Amino acid sequence: MSDTRKHDTDLNDLIRRGKALEGFEQYYADDVVMMENDQIFEGKQVNRERELEFFSNVEQVHEFRIGASAVEGDTSFCEQFIDVTFKDGNRMTMDEIAVRTWKDGKVVKERFVYKGL
Repeated sequence: MSDTRKHDTDLNDLIRRGKALEGFEQYYADDVVMMENDQIFEGKQVNRERELEFFSNVEQVHEFRIGASAVEGDTSFCEQFIDVTFKDGNRMTMDEIAVRTWKDGKVVKERFVYKGL
């Protein structure tokens, strides 16, 4: 198993077990660039704050799972299915694709592609 496949499998397993923030701390580079469709967010601190804001507003997780995944060289892909209710009572379901670029065991770029909410 390649190192990229091993790291990606472990990160996806952490997400499956509800430990996405732990996975973020362990596997994302300090200079990571994350994209939500066409929006770009640079740096681990900026993206950590975004992750913390999202998860701190979640009241209930109905489903947060990883579907199909693949690794080719230093790039990995996975399906993510999210169904949560926020503290304000709004419920959100999302079906997205995450495309990750890895370098030295860390995610240096991640792009989420999904249909607008």
